[in-house]
Amino acid sequence: MYLVAVLDWYSRYIISWELDQTLQIGFVIEAVQRALEQAKPQIFNSDQGSHFTSNSYIDLLKQHEIRISMDGKGRALDTIFTERLWRTIKYEEVYLKEYDSPRTARAELTRYLRFYNEGRVHQSLQYQTPAEVYFDKKM
Repeated sequence: MYLVAVLDWYSRYIISWELDQTLQIGFVIEAVQRALEQAKPQIFNSDQGSHFTSNSYIDLLKQHEIRISMDGKGRALDTIFTERLWRTIKYEEVYLKEYDSPRTARAELTRYLRFYNEGRVHQSLQYQTPAEVYFDKKM
């Protein structure tokens, strides 16, 4: 299973995410399109993975007049907030469970990512949740 997330770096809020069994570009485009329905950033940052260097991805961002930022190859620290999100998901959710099907994985990740956004406080956010910071209010 492959997970992609659109993350607001300031608040750590997961705006959109998608899970797929293949590495085809469609699930990445879906996640980005859903995110763009909620917010239009000035800059979209990613690593240089094949999804993020594809014409479909680049064209979608250009259509929305969003500047594209890609990190240097092998520079995980350039996307530190996203890398930290992956670590958190793995250690607080994925590694603790054995999903018996893609449907179960999606259901459990839906539950966890809702908790991450709305219930998990972050020290770096003055012990607020990502949703509280993103929406600038207490939930």
